[in-house]
Amino acid sequence: MKPSVILQYLLLDVFLVAGQRLIQGRIVGGYVPAPHSIRYIVSIQSPSGRHFCGGSLVHRYWVLTAAHCNIGSEQMTIVAGDHSLNIYEGTEQYSKPQRLIPHPQYDKSTNDADIMLIKLKVPVILNRYVSVVALPRQGASLPEGRACWVSGWGHTSTGGGQLPSTLHTAKLPVISSLRCNGSESFNGNITKNMMCAGYSSGGKDACKGDSGGPLVCQGFVHGVVSWGNLCAKANFPGVYTAVSRFRRWIDRTIFGSYSNMRR
Repeated sequence: MKPSVILQYLLLDVFLVAGQRLIQGRIVGGYVPAPHSIRYIVSIQSPSGRHFCGGSLVHRYWVLTAAHCNIGSEQMTIVAGDHSLNIYEGTEQYSKPQRLIPHPQYDKSTNDADIMLIKLKVPVILNRYVSVVALPRQGASLPEGRACWVSGWGHTSTGGGQLPSTLHTAKLPVISSLRCNGSESFNGNITKNMMCAGYSSGGKDACKGDSGGPLVCQGFVHGVVSWGNLCAKANFPGVYTAVSRFRRWIDRTIFGSYSNMRR
């Protein structure tokens, strides 16, 4: 099945904001972590406060997310330090994007290079509720079976239903690109800029509005939730943007801009 066709399935759970179709998401087969134990995750929300994508803080001024989460800076609010979205906990920090920078090679028809940086107008304050996550080195790879954790807000079952308000996380093993690209799985649609994580039997996965959220392995954000074939489906693990393929681009974007900002 082509990625463009698969993406149509991922858009089943959507809502409308300012004429835009926003992707919804979920963690399937996961659990609620200790509050504020995943301090690098952010919720990307619509003007009405509806969560639609996730992201990771990689710098006090910068959020890493998926390019397909781009609905325009005026339609986005970044919330750091949150755990339960429908309760004000006093730990939240709200920011507006100053600039959205999708990767110049992002291809929405194949989902290749599905990665974006968001520069915040005001930097977050790092504390015991908010922190940044480490980036892998350029070209770093992971062996099949390496344990990773994906996190996000959204539905907790493939049947959908009401969105839970609390953050969920799930432990997933890395699946080799060779196996993920097999004829019984994604049949050649996994590019060198993607990685897969999940179980052959299904049952645990991330998709839809978990888009843009982090896949963290050994303390490094190795993946950005990108696409898949429905959710938690056998033989179809989740597909993530491989962050290590873009480390140099991330550094050039952040530190070139940061250097100019300090002058």
